[in-house]
Amino acid sequence: MFCIEEELKKLPNKPGVYIMRDKENHIIYVGKAISLKNRVRQYFRKNNKTKRIENMVALVDHFEYIVTDNESEALILECNLIKKNMPKFNVLLKDDKTYPYIKVTVKEDFPRVFTTRKVLNDGARYFGPYANTGAANEMLDFIRTRYLIRQCKVFKSRTRPCLNYQIKKCSAPCSGKISKEEYREEINQIIGLLEGKTTKVVKQLEEEIQKAAEKLEFEKAASLRDKKFAIQRITEERQKVSNLSENNIDVIGLARSPFHICLELFLIRNSKMVERRHYFLDDLQDETDKEIISNFLKQHYMNELLFPNKIMIKEEIEDKELLQEWLCQMAGRKVEIKTPQKGEKLKLVEMAENNAQITLANKEKEKYQAVKELQEILHLKKVPRKIEGYDISNLSGQFIVASMCVMQDGEVKKYLSRNFKIKTVLGQDDPRCMHEVILRRLKHSIGKIDKAFGSLPDVIFVDGGITQIHAAKEAVAELKLKLPIYGMVKDDKHSTRALINENREEIPLSEELMKLITYFQDCIHDKAISYHRSLRDKEITKSDLDNIVGIGEAKKNALLKKFGSVAKIKEASIEEIAKISGITLELAEKIKENL
Repeated sequence: MFCIEEELKKLPNKPGVYIMRDKENHIIYVGKAISLKNRVRQYFRKNNKTKRIENMVALVDHFEYIVTDNESEALILECNLIKKNMPKFNVLLKDDKTYPYIKVTVKEDFPRVFTTRKVLNDGARYFGPYANTGAANEMLDFIRTRYLIRQCKVFKSRTRPCLNYQIKKCSAPCSGKISKEEYREEINQIIGLLEGKTTKVVKQLEEEIQKAAEKLEFEKAASLRDKKFAIQRITEERQKVSNLSENNIDVIGLARSPFHICLELFLIRNSKMVERRHYFLDDLQDETDKEIISNFLKQHYMNELLFPNKIMIKEEIEDKELLQEWLCQMAGRKVEIKTPQKGEKLKLVEMAENNAQITLANKEKEKYQAVKELQEILHLKKVPRKIEGYDISNLSGQFIVASMCVMQDGEVKKYLSRNFKIKTVLGQDDPRCMHEVILRRLKHSIGKIDKAFGSLPDVIFVDGGITQIHAAKEAVAELKLKLPIYGMVKDDKHSTRALINENREEIPLSEELMKLITYFQDCIHDKAISYHRSLRDKEITKSDLDNIVGIGEAKKNALLKKFGSVAKIKEASIEEIAKISGITLELAEKIKENL
């Protein structure tokens, strides 16, 4: 039995990483510390903690830690663990888009040029990212037309060139029609073009357009004109800001609202802004701007392969030196974090903040319109900022479970979802199960804001028809509460058809609102099904080993892999069992005794 108070006393006064886990052994938070002893203890003291951290601590069942030689190693390990496990209480970025790049495989003898959305550490050259996918594709089309580079994914020597050579779309390096040196020169020109050196190419195109027009070759002139426009359009994308003294910087701006935080990132390369991105963070209103920026830097750059020389932010952050050291290790060269006080760099940071504010306002306007529309069509007294949805899942009355999902301010918050095992209902009776789970859930928030469940919902949606609605209403009435309840019904194809009220009347929904309700219902259903399957799978794989203290999933699997079955483990000697990694002689004796 893990006793948090006792384990806190054992913590070393050394740097390292701590890992918080819930009852299901899921990692819910990862952090680093100069002193594990001091840092981890803070979470379990009655001091001023942010709401997010309070909610996390309420779910902690046990923790573990890894000691490192220094804080720098702890930071690297923390980033790797967050990237691998995506703990729900760590700051996790949500990027609206996956941006395309143009990739040149310069390591190959005869390189290819193509678009990709994945940046890998493979020695290739990447250009972008580009917001305008169509323009990037037109640029690629122009390159392939203007420069006869190969398009085949696998290069193989052949005696006869393929069809692309016949239709003048490839120079046929596979058949020796062009030398490596000549082909490399073509690639160098393409790289120059992608680096933004477009003036010479545009001038050549204009001359060719003029010649084609003089010869009355209007179709050819139009085609060349389109290529010219494609280059100019991409050039415009990459020249939103020019004449900067710094040629390789990232600029970060932050904006807040009562519900969300938006981070705007400007990427400036070769003294020109090549791209802007924005990220949204939720439920971090208690965190300071400095803490959010610090966490953003770790989250963003742990996934990057293309690093700037400098990163511009508005305020100094506490772990600046440590983060700079980590960034330098990641990039393999010097990367600085700067806080400009005046001039063009400060204006850039302010511009990023202004853009973040506009992006945030536009996002919240869309979400607010959806919940405002819901208020109007359901005739609610106030805007339904918090909506809870419920579904029941079982298999012929076995492994009966329920799930709850939450829609907050028009967004489904998956980290607020909860699972329930049905306790009082035997056999298949979905309405009674619905009654039980809503009764159990609402009791947590009557007259208070519960750590695990938060406040009471403004509206309840149940997956099902009139019987589920009535069951939910009975549960609400027992607690002397007044909450509006609606059912989410599906058609014969198991797709969301409508919302219905207690009188079986269907509520007319707009197309956008129908999409939102459908997504919400799918999330609830998937949550219930996943939990039901996990319980069923655990029961199927259950064995006598599960009842032995000290045997977890990893050791159980190792034993079964080695011996094949529990019967064979019974026949094995203590010494044979102790050969399994992680199993001591003492534990081997316990296994034999229990079996």
